[in-house]
Amino acid sequence: MNEATTRRELIDPKLTQCGWGQNVTTGSLVLSEYVFTDGRLIGSGQRGKTKKADYVLVYKNQKLAIVEAKAEDKEITDGLEQVKDYAATLGIRYVYSTNGHGIYCFDMKTGRGEEVSGYNSPDDLFVMTYSDVNDAQYRALTEPYEIIKHRPRYYQENAINAAVKAISGNENRVLLTLATGTGKTTIAFQIAWKLYQARWNKRGDERRPRILFLADRNILVEQAMGDFEPFGDMAVRINGEAVRKKGKIPTNGSMFFSIYQAMTGGSVDNPYFRDYPSDYFDLIIIDECHRGGASNEGNWRAVLDHFNGATHLGLTATPKRDDNIDTYKYFGNPVYTYSLRQGIEDGFLTPFKVKRITTTMDRYVFNPQDFVESGEVDEAREYTLSDFNKAIYLPEREERMAEILLEQINPNQKQSCFVMMKSTLR
Repeated sequence: MNEATTRRELIDPKLTQCGWGQNVTTGSLVLSEYVFTDGRLIGSGQRGKTKKADYVLVYKNQKLAIVEAKAEDKEITDGLEQVKDYAATLGIRYVYSTNGHGIYCFDMKTGRGEEVSGYNSPDDLFVMTYSDVNDAQYRALTEPYEIIKHRPRYYQENAINAAVKAISGNENRVLLTLATGTGKTTIAFQIAWKLYQARWNKRGDERRPRILFLADRNILVEQAMGDFEPFGDMAVRINGEAVRKKGKIPTNGSMFFSIYQAMTGGSVDNPYFRDYPSDYFDLIIIDECHRGGASNEGNWRAVLDHFNGATHLGLTATPKRDDNIDTYKYFGNPVYTYSLRQGIEDGFLTPFKVKRITTTMDRYVFNPQDFVESGEVDEAREYTLSDFNKAIYLPEREERMAEILLEQINPNQKQSCFVMMKSTLR
């Protein structure tokens, strides 16, 4: 028999016999021909090969095992290396390789494998995978995703599961590092949704959690509130101007959104965030957490210190490096990382090309004839490239940079631009 016949005549009946399928065990699914990458973009609208698992076994909203099928006349371990690669990508612990007659089971965690007589049942496989979780972790992990437009991609599921397990497992600081464009806000929503539906909170009772989504720009908060739409009336914006006018902070919700400038508004001695009890929030999600918030002098640090009883979840697209060492020192190593390179290989992100653009301005010293629009300038200081758009902003320079950038772009192509400016003095 070829592979297709082997699957239909031998493997499918065996899976059913072992309890797999919604008609056999409620909550169990057999995902056949499960495609989990889009295939690398190779130009002219063409893509490379996608990754596809023969079977993925799902129970209680968790992917628990992969089955790699080979034709009847193949060795049972012929598909083992391939399915191990898939399991490493999908974050799945158990894999099976089979030719329909024999079955080889391999445990990715222990690195051990053996020939077995059948597939583990859904209940047995779930216990084998999650024997180390507590009740709160179990409830949160098994909560279904809220499907707004589509199911989360595989790496999003990996990130969600890793964060949910860490948060409900009483870790106080959790970090996720995923490349720009991979849907970190969607991931944050699913994490919050699962914890909310599971009634997880820091006290360990049945109260729904209070969660704060904190960012440094209004546009990030507005975008997040769109993704968090299923929270409905439970989603509340903390607006500094509104707090000033009403004379009180909002408390009529479960999912709160704010920029740190609003939270630190009010008087110097009594900023708005101090009107909330220090244990008011159970979880604080810090978007773009590499933006200086984790250092002792960081803009968010006062807010985080006040709510030190909450779990702090940091989201960043920036891998660990010298200029964000405080972020990784504060949160620790990420519980899950999805890199730009992996996103390109999977076909979820577009390959990039480097175009080097040089200008004649990499230093600036104040000229009395220059006009200062706002702020203060150090007249004795020589500003260098690393100071631009941080310590000093020169509108005419940025306008010219934008003109140069637009000259390089094909307006008929869809593209994203990541800009690093390098100047040379002439």
